[in-house]
Amino acid sequence: MSDAGGLEAGVEARKRSIGEVMLPYVKPRPLAALLLGISSGFPLALLLGTMTFWLAKVGIDKKTIGFAVGLTTPYTLKFLWAPLIDRIRLPLLSDLFGQRRAWLFLIMALLFGAVWMLGASDPRDGNMGPFAFWAIVVAFLGATQDIVIDAYRIEILPDEQLSHGTANNQFGYRLGAFAAGVGTIALASSEGFNLGWAAAYGLTGLCIVPGIIAAFWAGPGLHEAVMRDKARQSIGGWLQETLVGPFREFFGRKGAVLILLFVLIYKLGDAMGQVMLNPMIVELGFTDTEFVAINKVVGFWGLIVGTALAAPLMAWLGLGRSLFVSGVLMMVSNLTFAMLASRGHDVTWLTIAVATEQVTSGMGLTVFVTYLSGLSNLAYTATQYALLSSLAGVGRTWLSSPAGIAADALGWTGFWLLTTLVALPGMALLWLLWRKGFVVESVRKARSGVT
Repeated sequence: MSDAGGLEAGVEARKRSIGEVMLPYVKPRPLAALLLGISSGFPLALLLGTMTFWLAKVGIDKKTIGFAVGLTTPYTLKFLWAPLIDRIRLPLLSDLFGQRRAWLFLIMALLFGAVWMLGASDPRDGNMGPFAFWAIVVAFLGATQDIVIDAYRIEILPDEQLSHGTANNQFGYRLGAFAAGVGTIALASSEGFNLGWAAAYGLTGLCIVPGIIAAFWAGPGLHEAVMRDKARQSIGGWLQETLVGPFREFFGRKGAVLILLFVLIYKLGDAMGQVMLNPMIVELGFTDTEFVAINKVVGFWGLIVGTALAAPLMAWLGLGRSLFVSGVLMMVSNLTFAMLASRGHDVTWLTIAVATEQVTSGMGLTVFVTYLSGLSNLAYTATQYALLSSLAGVGRTWLSSPAGIAADALGWTGFWLLTTLVALPGMALLWLLWRKGFVVESVRKARSGVT
């Protein structure tokens, strides 16, 4: 074969290889998972990133901002009402759309209205009461939407598409968060479209639309088959199955308590950093334009790269090693913000830090969510996934709430170094789980209860 012929063959082989890698991402179910992720990602971002930015801009102190994150507490408690979402059928809507989609459409309608009301609230001049109330309402509805979307996503994805569908879902989640963070700030800011916070929040509420499209596209999901098998239960059997069954099944597994502890602390360092990131950006003197531009360009492409790398990483290293690698990379990301803090108003280091954070966070969150998804039994998807993600939310909400006190006491550089050290216990627990055989390389638990 001539050199030219060999070169052409090599190019064709690379094209086929790239096509084989990318094909699972553009199949119908993974694409539906991406759209669902957009709708899932925006409410929490409005409460964590955008709300903290808004509070910082109007002069609320760091300590108050740190504890204001506690308004997202419903995300840590959603496992309490998830069993009802798993089992209760809504009159008329469930017959029309199936149980998962009926709940999804109802919650989305309520969430859209609550987001408008939150944007219309003004936290200044002693008006924190109404602001906090609507923040809690948005958090409750956003958490309930997550219960439905997380369960529905797991149930519409075949085993062979779970990792790619989860990657797509996390990409969509970050797009929704991006729209709620950078997009809302750009809409509200006088340096952007200058629409004010009420209009900006209201327009961001339209992020429910992609999820509605996905739900019509993907159909009712596997949960309908599970529910048909359980339709003739007695009241006592229904209560036992609804309130006890999901927890009994999970805690009956070997290593269940260690797994829950790992879920609680694995991303704690990353969560502490996220709480204080926007207040630091404001305090270092970056303009809204600089912040939006860097996140819009560098952050967006970093997100694409990180999320796209997650599924191939899991295929190459397996789930356990991928958790370890992504955990180390998230620690490195926090160190780049420590460097930014030491440099002060430095656009170059802000660019480096944002790029590193988006790549590593996109990769790490996708791997972590794939792990949680694989732990969820399809007979109890909403409840078990809500239990796992609620524990992760405890780390984000309450264990990270003193982040403002730590930043105030240590300064920004010392704070980011602390967040790196805080991540070490999670890595140690991952090693322990690995040694005991409780972190498996497969990405899906057996579909018990589903034929």
